[in-house]
Amino acid sequence: MAKDLLSYIREGRTMTGSEQLRLIVQLSIPSILAQISATVMFFIDAAMVGHLGAKATAAIGLVETTTWLMGGLSSAASMGFSVQVAHFIGANDFGRARRVLRQSLVCCFIWSLLILTACVLVHRQLPYWLGGSAEIARDASLYFLLFGLAGPFFQLSGLCGSMLKCSGNMKVPSALNILMCVLDVAFNYFFIYIMRMGVLGAALGTFSAIVITSFFMAWFLLVRSDMLGIFSKEKTTRREGRKNRSFRPTADVVGTALKIGLPMGLQHLLMGGAQIVSTIIVAPLGTVAIAANSLAITVESLCYMPGYGIAEAATTLVGQGIGAGQRLLTRSFAYKSVALGIAVMTLMGVLMFAFAHELMALMSPVGQIVSEGAQALRIEAFAEPMFAAAIVCNGIFVGAGDTLKPAIMNLTTMWGVRLTLAWWLSKDYGLRGVWTAMAIELTFRGLIFLARLWKGNWNKTLHPRA
Repeated sequence: MAKDLLSYIREGRTMTGSEQLRLIVQLSIPSILAQISATVMFFIDAAMVGHLGAKATAAIGLVETTTWLMGGLSSAASMGFSVQVAHFIGANDFGRARRVLRQSLVCCFIWSLLILTACVLVHRQLPYWLGGSAEIARDASLYFLLFGLAGPFFQLSGLCGSMLKCSGNMKVPSALNILMCVLDVAFNYFFIYIMRMGVLGAALGTFSAIVITSFFMAWFLLVRSDMLGIFSKEKTTRREGRKNRSFRPTADVVGTALKIGLPMGLQHLLMGGAQIVSTIIVAPLGTVAIAANSLAITVESLCYMPGYGIAEAATTLVGQGIGAGQRLLTRSFAYKSVALGIAVMTLMGVLMFAFAHELMALMSPVGQIVSEGAQALRIEAFAEPMFAAAIVCNGIFVGAGDTLKPAIMNLTTMWGVRLTLAWWLSKDYGLRGVWTAMAIELTFRGLIFLARLWKGNWNKTLHPRA
């Protein structure tokens, strides 16, 4: 079992190559299934809206990249604390791991309120800032507002899920993420079709699913977790001392969280900004192009979500390996994880290329949207192997607490390569030009991440015993 093999890392026991690969696969499978299920559910979600027409799809697509930005900022805050927890668990210091968890609840809640406030302040003007027309601005604004109001619950769910995964528990957060997607589809069907609320119904469905899932995620972490259940270990926590049992943020924990999370937050901010600029580049191409771009992105996520599942497993293994001081084992986990990610996403890219038209046809009945989206997907399919390398390598570096240099690499390729090429190529080739720029940039990004994995000193960073 994965739990038994994970104990080998903390105990300093030798692991064979087959045991390492088995552990990677055992940790990856629940997360991959959750990522794929989430994508399938979002696929269905987008198809529900897509069948309302091009305007409804464009309204959501217009603000979609901005919602990713908000989600990325929430994720950065969570990882700043959960990576510390992985290191302390690897060092068999569960008391300090729970100390970090307590402080993370307070800090992340405050952060989520700041994000919520920003969403409320900008939601009316955002669609116009992004280049949207008046015919889709109202729906886009309402959708973004409700997403912002769900922010604190999204933050809680993400934080608790990240903590569970870094402790080695992939099954519970993965199952709950699948549940969230199922609830999202069920609520969407109710609000969109039964209540006939259109785009607003899609937002209410997502809001409801996030709120319900966040409470389940918090219960499994804070009450049920053997390692981190701060409300189920009263006898143990009494021996940890008042300092460890306090929820008050301290300089050492918050400082380390900032060291890990701040580069990630800036990366998400600027990467999200780049996605928004990309939306601005696409917007003048028309409503059909906006809709095709949005739906094609949803379809493409079927390919790269398995890569994120493997990256999450790599973050856990690398985090605990560094915490245990097993640097050679950590590097071995890293290489095997990347190889697995590239193999899986290459296969997914082949399937996406072969069935691009059929997948887009499931998303929209509009022939022009299907045609443009299928062309974009076939271009992107060639970038999937190196996209996998970038995704998994980034997960490895996050587990090591090494986030600054990868953030710089991501930002340099996104702003210096993708956006420059997209702006230039869109003039003559429209949406095809934008996606060609994306494929070139992702391939280049994957190559430089592989170079850093092989030659860099990423596994000589944070160590809880230092």
